[in-house]
Amino acid sequence: MFEPVIAPSASLLGLLQRGRGDGQLHALAADRAEAIAALEECVTRDPRADWQVESRSLYYARLYMELEASLDGIEDHLHAAEDLVSDDENRTGLALSVLGHLAAYGRRDALLMLREYAATGANWAWALDELALRDDDRGLLLLGTAVLDRFAPGPEGDAELREFIRNAYEPRPWRLWAAYHPRVAAASEQSPFDLWQRQLNRSGVTPGWSTADVLAWADQGELGGLGADAFLGRPEPVFADEDPSGPDAVDRRAAAAARCLTAVVRPEDRPVLLEAARDGLPGARRCALRYLVDQRDAAALELIEAAAADVDDRIVRAALELLGRMRGPEVLAQARRWADPASGGADSALGEAAVQLLADAGEPADAPLVVAGLRRWISARGVSGTGLGSLVDGAGRLAAADAVPVLRHIYGEAASSELRGRAARALAVTDVHFPEGPAVECLWDCEESTRELAARHVATTGDARVLERLRRLAADPAEEAEVHAAVRGRLTARESGR
Repeated sequence: MFEPVIAPSASLLGLLQRGRGDGQLHALAADRAEAIAALEECVTRDPRADWQVESRSLYYARLYMELEASLDGIEDHLHAAEDLVSDDENRTGLALSVLGHLAAYGRRDALLMLREYAATGANWAWALDELALRDDDRGLLLLGTAVLDRFAPGPEGDAELREFIRNAYEPRPWRLWAAYHPRVAAASEQSPFDLWQRQLNRSGVTPGWSTADVLAWADQGELGGLGADAFLGRPEPVFADEDPSGPDAVDRRAAAAARCLTAVVRPEDRPVLLEAARDGLPGARRCALRYLVDQRDAAALELIEAAAADVDDRIVRAALELLGRMRGPEVLAQARRWADPASGGADSALGEAAVQLLADAGEPADAPLVVAGLRRWISARGVSGTGLGSLVDGAGRLAAADAVPVLRHIYGEAASSELRGRAARALAVTDVHFPEGPAVECLWDCEESTRELAARHVATTGDARVLERLRRLAADPAEEAEVHAAVRGRLTARESGR
């Protein structure tokens, strides 16, 4: 996926791209034309690095409603020439989701735009899912012919139709069309049988019934259709478009082989496993390391330390990931030594992994090490990286008050609304000023969980905007149930306390 260009956090565009509550507040106070231009920029150029863990659509839809903004910019984006040559859902998914929320708010123009795009657009399936949630039966029935025309007549088109119906996120339109279109009815009946047939016809290579066989199998170039889970009598997921030699597939193969070892390893096999974990081929080494870690073998820590210093990046990555799975007093004691700046290794990959472990499973006395690791991370990488969220969570879990300044920095600068939400949760337990400070802004945040957190913690006195916002959230039918419950609980408590 492309890397979005994020404007500075102090700008209106930067605030809206991040989905911060202050973005909505600033947009409503800014020049209307400027605010609408920034809003359209966000909706037509999705600012999220990962749309699966970050919310924006309801946030932007609410702002469209507040500004009474035209949808011309969204319409031009959906029907741009690029739509004729690309069905990339990352280009149009956010705009279609915003239209879905606007349709739910009663914007007739948004509903008509979704219908038109579902009939003619490249990312029509997303638009259809939005309509399945918001449109009436008549509107969906009128779309049936246009959608069916996308599937060519004949066996190949029928197979594509069955595949699409089987994988449909929202089945409602297909159930409606099945009553009027025999082709849809036939495809709907056949789809489950196609899946069963595929499962019955799967074949592949499975390991033999010895430790040596499993270790050798871990280094094979292809996992095979049945794989380790079938070897153990469990169904195995299918990854149809996966490269069997890619890092994720290789890691999964090593993990599957480690599970196989639990069924075949005998006490006398331990020397073989130790040798494989020290000097084995990459797949066998990762497999043996994982098995020994899962079994809490006494040699696991020493082997992890050696693997973390290996010249093979694959081995190093596997060792650091396995360290994160380890628990127990001995493991934490060793992690403290690796993470201690006085040891000279705190800046190493192993030292960083040790800090991550302490953040996840350490004790209150480990808070200074976690805060120090958090500061080093920000200094070296800024407010980004997959490990930063764990450190933020750890600072909150350990109630590390010394982390408040860096947590505030992360909250304000993070481009990821998911990471900002984690920073807000950590601030809620470390920052005594959270209720009258960040919690107020969080009531307008794009993330449901952050709005819920704010509703539970915000101070209801001192800022006139708070009660008005709580009442609006309570009355908004588009708001999530968890937020409704938190908001109404606060309002009820306030009313009963008078």
